[in-house]
Amino acid sequence: MFTNSISPALQSHLEAQCNFATELSRKLFETAQRVNELNLRLLQDLLQEMTTANQHILTARDAGDAMITAASHVQPGTDKLLRYQQQLSNLLTHGYVEINRTAETHVPVASRTAVAYADELVRKTAEETEKATQRQRELIQKMQVSTHSDGAGRQRDQGGQPGQAH
Repeated sequence: MFTNSISPALQSHLEAQCNFATELSRKLFETAQRVNELNLRLLQDLLQEMTTANQHILTARDAGDAMITAASHVQPGTDKLLRYQQQLSNLLTHGYVEINRTAETHVPVASRTAVAYADELVRKTAEETEKATQRQRELIQKMQVSTHSDGAGRQRDQGGQPGQAH
């Protein structure tokens, strides 16, 4: 999945993060799908209820009978809305529980892999810092040796010819 230039610790961490995101997305999608299905059922039930009520109202003998018929269909619609509200609440609660379970499963793994990657970065940084420090020491030593040898050589050359102005 990843190239060889990525460290094993980083690869492990990225895979843990990807697994977490995938599982979380799947749980969110499933919850959204269930909510959509519930919405469709409510819509179908309400349309059916409205169709039945309209047929009864249209076949009513007079206005009073039509009003009684219309009023008799209010309660079933209200009951359907109350059931919908409870089912929606249950679905969302179930979704929340599933998302929490997913987080409880994946967050410790992601944390471990993040710590492992951070440890690797600290170790590599310390190694590179030590190498850079060593190169600087060697460069300073070379400069000191070069300065001492040039300075001593000039002094001998200058000291060997008396009377010259410095």
